[in-house]
Amino acid sequence: MELKTRYQYTYFIYPYIIEKNKYSKYLQNLLHNNKCKLRMFEKQKDLDIYNKFLPRVRRFMFPTFDFSENKRRKFEELDEGLQATILQKYPCTVFEYNLGKSIQGKAGREGGIFFRIEKIEIICFYTGECFISLKTIIEDLEKFDDVLNFNYKFKDIKSEFISMKQFDNIKIQASEFENMRKITELIDEIVGNNVKNINIDTNKFLTYSYSCIDQENWNKNRKFDDIKHQFYKYTNVLPSNYNLNIEFSKQDKKVDILDKWEYIKFGFSNQATTLFTSGVDTFNYTKLPFLFEKVYIYMYILQLYKKIHIQKLIEQYKSAVKVKNLRKEFLDFTHNIWLQEITTDDIGGLLCNSWSEELELEKIYWKLKNEYDILYKEANIEKTAKSNKIIMIVLITSLLLNIINFIVLLN
Repeated sequence: MELKTRYQYTYFIYPYIIEKNKYSKYLQNLLHNNKCKLRMFEKQKDLDIYNKFLPRVRRFMFPTFDFSENKRRKFEELDEGLQATILQKYPCTVFEYNLGKSIQGKAGREGGIFFRIEKIEIICFYTGECFISLKTIIEDLEKFDDVLNFNYKFKDIKSEFISMKQFDNIKIQASEFENMRKITELIDEIVGNNVKNINIDTNKFLTYSYSCIDQENWNKNRKFDDIKHQFYKYTNVLPSNYNLNIEFSKQDKKVDILDKWEYIKFGFSNQATTLFTSGVDTFNYTKLPFLFEKVYIYMYILQLYKKIHIQKLIEQYKSAVKVKNLRKEFLDFTHNIWLQEITTDDIGGLLCNSWSEELELEKIYWKLKNEYDILYKEANIEKTAKSNKIIMIVLITSLLLNIINFIVLLN
């Protein structure tokens, strides 16, 4: 059965890390780029974000909510260097990349799959972890197969192992993006040369995708089980012609499903987060997709930040030199973000728990905690040994002085 799609969008997310001592300069470069604009979050304009994030995490992710009109005006009057110096102290900074003209392109099959890149954001954390997110929308969409094929192709455009010839059938129809290589060049331009090497996959995008299936394909008479195989392909970012040919019980190991609602399925894999809905309920193609891309995506990026930051700290602990600095970083991370509840929103809470499990956050955090405990104990042992040596030297020196004094008195 060929699925028809009512509405769709996909965010492609690219993670990278900036050297900590170059972070301020990196922010200054973004501020200097006339296509980048600092995003100022405002309560009235971004009310859903304001309401669905708890205060402490909201201040961490969106510190510009606290900017008054006067403070915003004074900040904008500063030169780029001073602005960067101020922003580097904030836990998170978000930039919008101005695309100018609407970007359209075509990908894949005979008739072409026309799409546009609607939005690009750059989300930077003060410890150097950054993310670029690109929102794509397929134009004149009818078949769900087009969504599968487009996501499958687009996610790999950054891969160093894939020749651009494999993307010859993807053509961007805009002056700024003549071909797919121009998109990779844009990513490289935004990232710059100050990247820190760490064990994260930068060869492909993570996908964060929403699709609403036409109600004629999924309703009371046509059950989810009939189209379940399509959902597995979607969440594993596989092409439409991929033959699963595997029992669902085995395939379940590759996809975690959150299905608290009859016509709403969230999917989680190591490559993607997907929201798969039916048009049988208007909420599924009105309010829900808005929340998914305007609010919940930031919760996902926060969970990704946690994972990458923990991985970075683990690597630093293995080659630790400045124990005191590492101890402060670990304690700051634990206190400021790890122990903080993100939201009391029902859907947001379930998503955060699912992401935590899929990303194995608890597992890697306790690995970091063990590294910290070992390093801290070793540091204390060294400190104690050093103190004991000093005490011993003082005692020996005191004893020698007493002996000398005693000899002098005898003489």
